[in-house]
Amino acid sequence: MKLELQKILKELKPYRERTAVLDPKHAALLVIDMQNYFGQIARPVLGNILKVIQSCHQKKVPIIFTQHGHKDPAQDGGELRDWWGQVILEGTKDWKFLPEISVGPEDTVLSKKHYSAFLETDLAHILQSKKVREVIISGVMTNLCCETTARDAFMRGYRIFFLIDGTATGRSEHHLATLKNLGFGFTYLITSDELVQMTITRKKYRENQSF
Repeated sequence: MKLELQKILKELKPYRERTAVLDPKHAALLVIDMQNYFGQIARPVLGNILKVIQSCHQKKVPIIFTQHGHKDPAQDGGELRDWWGQVILEGTKDWKFLPEISVGPEDTVLSKKHYSAFLETDLAHILQSKKVREVIISGVMTNLCCETTARDAFMRGYRIFFLIDGTATGRSEHHLATLKNLGFGFTYLITSDELVQMTITRKKYRENQSF
């Protein structure tokens, strides 16, 4: 995995020229759709995401877990049902979070039924109430819900940190293409280790910043 990450980072170098340091006091972590339905895709990055979750808990960075699901596909399946021919049904095993994902009492679970976590949800209100100005994107799938949410957040005026090794999708070429697009025009591309270092202290991280 480390060799693969180094290869990705080398290819992403031109798209990581813009850098920024996270402000934990005004940030929130979005953990997108880490559900059983996406288990095969999510597991390769699960360890990195759990590490980031732990770090955010320690620094009291708000964490919002999105949970994609539909109650009545004929009524609320919309474009996803028409496009894919199936959707995740609420209450099923597929709909539940991966067993390793533990939602704390201080965390938020946000139900959604579109690619964007903002569309027809309370996410914008939640972020505003917590005075969030910076959003960290993790989870699945890189090129669908993660990318759409990141673009939506950018258009709403948030600064976005997108986890290179804390997001995943079905094909490596889709993952890389999305990272390049987002790094070019929307988000700061960072690794999970870089994110964890940022949450230590802003001053200490600035002194040791090397990317």
